[in-house]
Amino acid sequence: MRTLSGSARIALLPFSVALSLVACGGSPAPSAAAPPSSPAPAAETPSVSPAASPQPAAISPVSGGPAPAKSAAKDPLDTQVVVSDAIRAIVNAKDRTDEDRKLDAGRHPAELLAFLGVAPGQRIVEIGSYQGYTAELLGRAVAPTGKVYAQDPAQFNKFTTKVWEGRKNNPAMKNIVHVERPFDAPVPTDVKDLDAVVCGLFYHDMVWIKADRAKMNASIFRALKPGGVYFIYDHSAREGAGVNDAKTLHRIEEKVVRSEVESAGFKLAATASFLRHPEDKRDWDASDEAPPELRGTSDRFVLKFVKP
Repeated sequence: MRTLSGSARIALLPFSVALSLVACGGSPAPSAAAPPSSPAPAAETPSVSPAASPQPAAISPVSGGPAPAKSAAKDPLDTQVVVSDAIRAIVNAKDRTDEDRKLDAGRHPAELLAFLGVAPGQRIVEIGSYQGYTAELLGRAVAPTGKVYAQDPAQFNKFTTKVWEGRKNNPAMKNIVHVERPFDAPVPTDVKDLDAVVCGLFYHDMVWIKADRAKMNASIFRALKPGGVYFIYDHSAREGAGVNDAKTLHRIEEKVVRSEVESAGFKLAATASFLRHPEDKRDWDASDEAPPELRGTSDRFVLKFVKP
């Protein structure tokens, strides 16, 4: 998922104020798909998350101006991510669109799927699926017997209908259901005992659109089975920023997310650093409007919570 572009945010703003509805984006519209391949699982190949870099100095010795944001100390929950050949085969599937593949370098989808622990047969909800980049990957990973519920509000139709129409003929989408639900109640009422809920690059948007995050987190807690995973990754804000940069820079401080989700009853089980960029000063807009050379270079935290 990606943060909505400026035009989409402006168009949705009246809805977000009145209905607490908005979105975090996805990939560009897909091109025509080729027949899928069905690679067999093979031996695992290790892919290790990069270690955290040392903290930068408080003031730049050259300019005397603001220093880059401090890198977080090594997290004791930071987990090495091992990517199996089966997951690499999902990411390398020949019927994935070129548009989706272009996003892979900055998003590390193989590490994301591996850290989440997605497996065939699982049932997963993705919050703010938007244009379906992550939903399609999840659908491939839970096949053939699992299911992905890709949630978006009805107000997203003008931005998503064409893209989802383009994806639907790909056999990889057969395990995916695109559902219209409000963000503070994202899980269909008849869906229970989920294996996982995924919220990618989107939690910060819940702040500025004034969604009820406590209500959303509580509904997710109820929908997950015991031991189920609530998986959140998002753009990091500077230490002390809290939620102040959510609308302007599309970032949120990690400790805010940890606190809010743990308050809903979840336990933080693991973190990962494969989306970390300690060199990021965290002072620029991390949305889709970022300059091309900055796309995929924001510092992002990756959190895996579990329902006890």
